[in-house]
Amino acid sequence: MLLPGTLLAESFLLPENGDDVIGAIGLTTTRHEDTLSDLAWAYDQGYREIRHANPGVDPWLPGEGTEIIIPSRYILPDAPRKGIVINVPEMRLYYFPKTRESEPARVYTYPISIGRRDWSTPHGVTRIISKIKDPTWTPPKSIKKEHAERGDPLPDVVPAGPDNPLGQFAMRLGIPGYLIHGTNKPYGLGMRVTHGCIRLYPKDIKELFEQIPVGTPVRIVDQPYKAGWLKGKLYIEAHPPLEESDKKGYQLLVNAISKAFEKVGKGKVDWNKVKQVAQEHTGMPVLVGVAAASQGGDSVRMVDSKDIPEGSEIAVETERPEQETNESGPPSASFTELF
Repeated sequence: MLLPGTLLAESFLLPENGDDVIGAIGLTTTRHEDTLSDLAWAYDQGYREIRHANPGVDPWLPGEGTEIIIPSRYILPDAPRKGIVINVPEMRLYYFPKTRESEPARVYTYPISIGRRDWSTPHGVTRIISKIKDPTWTPPKSIKKEHAERGDPLPDVVPAGPDNPLGQFAMRLGIPGYLIHGTNKPYGLGMRVTHGCIRLYPKDIKELFEQIPVGTPVRIVDQPYKAGWLKGKLYIEAHPPLEESDKKGYQLLVNAISKAFEKVGKGKVDWNKVKQVAQEHTGMPVLVGVAAASQGGDSVRMVDSKDIPEGSEIAVETERPEQETNESGPPSASFTELF
């Protein structure tokens, strides 16, 4: 069994030439005691994203020898690549640190938990206004009332320590009352369980806390559908929209594709594959098209949904990586560049 938190958070070089796709899909094989929560924690994934990447797997009893997809490939959000970008429906945070002239640009990405529907995480542009190690927690009246009604009364102040739900590190946002913080209950991270704050695994918030300076810009966006390029190929990524969001529907994915084509002008798209991705919401990038310079011949201009053809325009074939084995230690994951 993988020990929780044994793998580091993911760090990637920013793609060259303005490309948008980072990372690689991984595969691992379970042991009989593994759960999807164990694997999510070990591979720095959120619970929901690993569930959606493995829809036919029992999350609590996947069984011995079950092949599990580690969805460690991402399309970067459509936002400036500086500071922190949080894509709420994706339940993932991206950090673009400043780089020195001699260093390549990098991006760090972490799974997060977000606010429940009745305590939605806000959207907008803000910044980190302070950092607190070993924070205390002063529950607001609304949360104290909620806990009291459940028969679980809270004190006026929760001291730092193992019982503090903020964990060991917290960063206060310019939006009053909201934090990026750790947790004392890491299992199940990657779900809608907070009162609006952004929650990270303990090891991830420690790593982020040590890097982030006060004043770092923070952009919180609502992008369930993303589209981006890698080496002339178009990928799309679909996450379940937030229940309360107006950002729903196939047209939004079409709009994301249309915006992506502003970079290249012309190309071809497999619209049948696009519709499939929109229905399945696996949260993983899927190849659906090519730029004109990559595929040659005649091309079509992407403008609006009225231009969607009835049939597929390109054939898309997928591959799965070879599984690596590790007989002496915990199951290892093989990561590969697909396409």
